[in-house]
Amino acid sequence: MRASWTCRDDCKYECMWVTVGLYLQEGHEVPQFHGKWPFSRFLCFQEPASAVASFLNGLASLVMLCRYRASVPASSPMYPTCVAFAWVSLNAWFWSTVFHTRDTDLTEKMDYFCASTVILHSVYLCCVRTVGLQCPAVASAFRALLLLMLTAHVSYLSLIHFDYGYNLAANVAIGLVNAVWWLAWCLWNQRQLPHARKCMVVVLLLQGLSLLELLDFPPLFWVLDAHAIWHFSTIPVHVLFFSFLEDDSLYLLKESEAKFKLD
Repeated sequence: MRASWTCRDDCKYECMWVTVGLYLQEGHEVPQFHGKWPFSRFLCFQEPASAVASFLNGLASLVMLCRYRASVPASSPMYPTCVAFAWVSLNAWFWSTVFHTRDTDLTEKMDYFCASTVILHSVYLCCVRTVGLQCPAVASAFRALLLLMLTAHVSYLSLIHFDYGYNLAANVAIGLVNAVWWLAWCLWNQRQLPHARKCMVVVLLLQGLSLLELLDFPPLFWVLDAHAIWHFSTIPVHVLFFSFLEDDSLYLLKESEAKFKLD
């Protein structure tokens, strides 16, 4: 099972390893090939460690989504937004798994675009939690703005020029806005809402773990690189974030029911 490897693909793969062998034989450092380290294929997996890590992230998200839906009533104010975020995350991890299994132009674009969607949806999630529950019109307008930004981002990369540098810069910029916004809310509410500390830990962990992406070394055993390590490290972070969403949704439900009784 080789995930539709063509004769040309197999030739490139075998020639790459012949070249790696020559570099090692002469005592030289192994270079990257077309911007990527050489990986040893396993069955249909082009990058086995990253593919498995992406799958496990998706599995963790699915388990936490099921737990969220089982424990949080649909009447909770944040329920629709949190469930939508979970499905967006699941979709992103699906395409990440596919991309690391088989790197093609389509799977690469879907991986990148879906990752951008998760970041933007996290910003929207934060907007709804901090502003939208009191001012739904603001959340609706902000959602339209984010959709416009995503459309422009995907259109530029798809139709004009697939610029890796621009894509990275755009995601980092939105990610920083997302982190600062969530962190500010957590710091403001941590005394009143003890579960906000979970969100704070998630934000700090994600910022710290993202430094793993700056590491650049040949894959250990030609399987495990910094990107795969980063993917594995985010699994418990997702579990913790969904745990926060569950606690917060139940708190908001209890608060809304208390207000209803007073009215």
